[in-house]
Parts: sequence; structure tokens; C-alpha cells
Amino acid sequence: MSTSDETPAGDSSPRRRRRFRALRWTLGIVGTVVVALVVGVVIWSQVGVMAAEPEPLAGVEADPAIVITDDAAAVVLAPADGGSELGLVFIPGAKVDAWAYAAKLSHLVADEGVTVVITRPWLNLAFFDLRPLDTFTGLAPEVGTWAVGGHSLGGVRACQLAGDADALVLFASYCATDLSGTDLPVLSIGGSDDGLSTPQKIADARGELPSDAELIEIAGASHSSFGDYGLQPGDGTPTVSDADMTAALTEAIAPFLAGSR
Repeated sequence: MSTSDETPAGDSSPRRRRRFRALRWTLGIVGTVVVALVVGVVIWSQVGVMAAEPEPLAGVEADPAIVITDDAAAVVLAPADGGSELGLVFIPGAKVDAWAYAAKLSHLVADEGVTVVITRPWLNLAFFDLRPLDTFTGLAPEVGTWAVGGHSLGGVRACQLAGDADALVLFASYCATDLSGTDLPVLSIGGSDDGLSTPQKIADARGELPSDAELIEIAGASHSSFGDYGLQPGDGTPTVSDADMTAALTEAIAPFLAGSR
């Protein structure tokens, strides 16, 4: 009897086993690499987080005009008189502590009656944080008009959430999301000495914003001037004082928010 018809069947089982072992080995390698990458990103996100400078933060904590709520999702700064109608959800830059922005935004709260919600992004990186805007606006349900904004990478994420907000404020940032066809009120604030979100980069991304977006450049401001966490590698050298920077931000943002109602 000829065995020519039986040979392929007899040889196929070892071949299948070899293919299965090769596939299992490949998947094991891929799985190991993926796990290593995930672990690496998690470790990287927790190392070198830029903490808030203690002195500016202490001033905010001691201000009787501000009520602070330290929530797991965000830090909420609310006017002590409880009369807030305007709110700003603020998303920090990459690996910057939420508290580092409290002082620069405090005059909006104490002097202008704006509730500010500073988010705590997952893994300290805004693009990992997939929570919707109402996760944060829900922390201050009394507020009727909400703007969303953010610093640096936080601003990029804010652009993605802007469709659920009444206005958008960019702090040393620019959009990677095309909002040019919307009627969303937009305020973009940059620094003349920013070495990271440079004036040129902001200008190059201008086409992503509505035609009536307002662009303001603060003279002497660097990337780190928008918070209180020290200098960043690659940034320019700021010449604006912290007091003047805080005043400039307040003077730009307060009327913008009021006009967004």
C-alpha cells in the first residue's frame, strides 16, 4: 500500500507543535516587552515630579478669601463668600504637581470670584487621563459657566475637552485638535521667553483655533512662569516677577471668563 497520502498527515503534527512553540515564544517576548514598557512609563511618570514651591503655596493656604478642598481628583479653590458663578478647570503640565499652580491662579478666586479646579492627571501626565470634563465640574455644582484650560501638555488635553466647556484658556500651550470651525471663545496666553512652548510654536498652531481667538504674550514670561515649581530644562530665563505674572494672568483671564457667560 502506498503511504504517499499518509506522509503529510504524519508530518503535520510535529510541524504544528513547532509552530505553536514558536508562536508561544514570540507572544511571550512581546508580552514581556509590553509589560516592561508599561512599568517603565509608570516609574518615569513618578520620578522627577516638579513639586510646588512652599512659600507661594503657603500664601494661598493662609488666604481667608479662599476655601480649599483637597479632593482625590483635583484641588478646588473656591471663593469664601460662596458666590461663584464662573469656573475654570485647569489641567497641569506634564509631571507638575497640581498645587504648583495654586498661587498663580489664586487672585482669580480671591479677587474675581472664580472657582478654580486644578486636576490631578493620572500618572501625572494629561494624555493618560481619560476622565470627562464633568468629573471635575461636578466638584463645584454651583458654578454655571465653565472654561477648561491647561498648561503645556495640559492645554493640549484641554483642547480635547473643550467641546464640553463654555470657553478654552491655553497657558503656554497650543491645540493639536482642530477647533477652527467652532464658535468657542478661546484665550491663548504665552510668554515671550518661553523656551518650550515658544512664541513661534504657538503662532504655527494658530490655525487650529477659531479666527477670533485672543492671543496674549506676557513680556518676560518663561514656560515655568505659569506655575511655582522652579525652572525647567530647556526653558528660557524669566524676567517677569511672580507678582507681575500673577497680576497679568488675572487681568487677562477674568474679563475673558466674564465675557464667556
